[in-house]
Amino acid sequence: MFQALALHDGQLSIVQPLLVTELVFVLVLRRVWIRQDIARAAWASVLVVCVALAVFLTVAEPTGGKPTPATAEWLSALLVFGGAAAAAAAAGTRGSPARRAAAFAVAGALAWALMAVFIKAATDTLAAFGLGGMLTHWPVYALAAAAAAGTLLEQSALHVGPLSVSQPLLVIINPLASIVLSIWLFDERFTDSPARITIAVLSFAVLAAGVTALSRTAPQDLVPASPAPAPGHR
Repeated sequence: MFQALALHDGQLSIVQPLLVTELVFVLVLRRVWIRQDIARAAWASVLVVCVALAVFLTVAEPTGGKPTPATAEWLSALLVFGGAAAAAAAAGTRGSPARRAAAFAVAGALAWALMAVFIKAATDTLAAFGLGGMLTHWPVYALAAAAAAGTLLEQSALHVGPLSVSQPLLVIINPLASIVLSIWLFDERFTDSPARITIAVLSFAVLAAGVTALSRTAPQDLVPASPAPAPGHR
């Protein structure tokens, strides 16, 4: 619901990158709630992720956008991104566990990016035509299909291979694909300064590296830290 409100009122190129912070909040919850021991390298990765994300959004200056893409733009984007997701899912049916996890993660991330686009379109339809009118337009049904596909593909990625392979791809490709879709479909724009664009690209690369490091340095399970033995206990 909150993602839908954010996408309805804001740019896709801002909302989707901000979802990377879920990793930060998950790590904090694991420390505070589950009482896990978190390595210093994981906290350092959190700092890198937060700073890189802040720099990217500040220097890239995402602005603009139109509410309704043309039919030709919808068809071309869905053909390219849907085809890429299908090809990645097909590649996930064979190979080593790491390769299969990577392929399913790429497919799942593309499906989540498409779902974000459909959320934005469905909420615009809801605002324009009401609940009954939304049910007579296609975006809400595309949203349901993308959500189901994304869930299935993400669970497949988590099931067949290591989390350290699938998580970075799921978290990074989703906003990256969403940025491309925001330009393609909604005509969102970024700064025209070559220097700022260079900094934005480098900061996104640092963000990807931080996410990868965080996925490898965070605890690999949900087992709480063992309690310290009582004084004098043998």
